[in-house]
Amino acid sequence: MKKDNKIVSGIVNALKSLAFPMASVLVSLFVAVFFVMWSKGYAITQYFQALTDLITIIVKGSFGDKTKILDTMVFVTPLLFTGVANAIAFKTGLFNIGTEGQFTLGLLSAAVIGLIPGLSPWIHVPLIILGGILAGGLWAAVPGFLKAKFGTNEVINSIMMNYIALYFVNLIVLRTPIGIPNKATTPIIKKSAQLIQFSPRSNANIGLIIGILCAVIVYWILSKTVWGYELRAVGTSPLAAEYGGISKAKNIVLAMVISGAIAGLGGAVHLAGFMHSTTDMMGTLGYGFDGISVALLAKNNPIGCIPAAVLFGVLDSSSRLLQLNSIPKEIVYLIQAVVIIFVSTDYIVKYFKNKKRKKEVAING
Repeated sequence: MKKDNKIVSGIVNALKSLAFPMASVLVSLFVAVFFVMWSKGYAITQYFQALTDLITIIVKGSFGDKTKILDTMVFVTPLLFTGVANAIAFKTGLFNIGTEGQFTLGLLSAAVIGLIPGLSPWIHVPLIILGGILAGGLWAAVPGFLKAKFGTNEVINSIMMNYIALYFVNLIVLRTPIGIPNKATTPIIKKSAQLIQFSPRSNANIGLIIGILCAVIVYWILSKTVWGYELRAVGTSPLAAEYGGISKAKNIVLAMVISGAIAGLGGAVHLAGFMHSTTDMMGTLGYGFDGISVALLAKNNPIGCIPAAVLFGVLDSSSRLLQLNSIPKEIVYLIQAVVIIFVSTDYIVKYFKNKKRKKEVAING
């Protein structure tokens, strides 16, 4: 009987946790429809027709046929890695806004390692994966160490590391023998370094499977291991964690390193599976910043990052078809923004609830 009650309680809690993200998606669609009506000249009485048009185009643009489904998975894959990377940092009470730079360093490491000749795919691909993990992890260790040792703000440090990573990639591409002269790009990586594609008609590849496995493994680490317990304890209450014998400084560095390693892995997988070379970058790719949105929508649950990444990937994938149907692609960004604003209100409500609870405890005590 007790076991049945636990199962029911678990299902109820799961549904409660899903309620807010699902509501945020519905609200974002509700708002976006008004802009569709404005762009296509619909009357206010044609609201449901505009809603139908929007949903139909998004679904058709993302899942219209096998090729479109596979192309959508190309958008989903990097968001999955950066979403999980940000979720780990959030769980530990950190804001790793540097996942963009860590992802970029993962790209660079894969572009360099992928040029090594004469290797078997069984050696070359794992080497690229290891390189991405090390590059991202070491890059994230810097703001993590500064936060743990000196208490400096990881947001500011990691933002600066993003731009250092960007210009470091440009330096390698434009000023070293690795880049192709006068072409502002690195050579195409060897065939042995490229990830297996699902279809010759699409760039979708086994990187998606690696990302899903990564989300599952991180979820297991956070929920089933001592490391995960310590990371969550530091995120929930640093002072209580230290009182219980958990090192706050060690876990801050550890969380940043794991977060950066996953972002770097995402960059390596993206290059090995999709880009196959890196170029002179005029600006950041944006996957790290979009990963923040994925993590927030998933409520920092690594498994929840899978459907959240799919949602944002679907929106990105359908943007071209929206334009072809006289709907501005900015509608995609509008939907994403409303989702994040709506999800953020949940965190604000919880913050004031906790503040009120602590005040009541102090008064009663």
